[in-house]
Amino acid sequence: FDLLMLAYQSDTTRISTFLMARELSVRTYPEIGIADPHHPLSHHQNRPEQLEKQGKLNLFHMRMFSYFVERMSKLPDGDGSLLDHSLLLYGTGMSDSNTHLPEDVPTVVIAGKLFDTGGGRYVRFPDGTPLTNLHLTLLAKMGVQTERLGDSRGPLNLLAGI
Repeated sequence: FDLLMLAYQSDTTRISTFLMARELSVRTYPEIGIADPHHPLSHHQNRPEQLEKQGKLNLFHMRMFSYFVERMSKLPDGDGSLLDHSLLLYGTGMSDSNTHLPEDVPTVVIAGKLFDTGGGRYVRFPDGTPLTNLHLTLLAKMGVQTERLGDSRGPLNLLAGI
């Protein structure tokens, strides 16, 4: 995240994709007390002790992202902060890694002042709404007009100013 911050701050790039953990990763997290490899842990079989570890790992990743957002909010950029001029999407490819369920995935959108999305709320879209509908909507927020993206069926109308 620090290298990504430096790239944004230096205008080396303002667009990135950052994969925090590969799907088949066998990385362990001894720094937070998790000796289990990441991928096998994701197949928790609904066992409470495994779910607790998975939750601890998810919290660790979210705290790293939170650190990044907090740093962005404090770095000057133009007439505001770096965060004011940014649109971030944080999420996963599955809602239940145990069953590989790719629907109803938890996703966080962090939008600076430039990209008003009516934040500070939880939005649940109707069942069957492709995640790519959100991607299409966010592209429009950034001035990229396209009719389709992957399996999208159209932009979402639940975000402010869209």
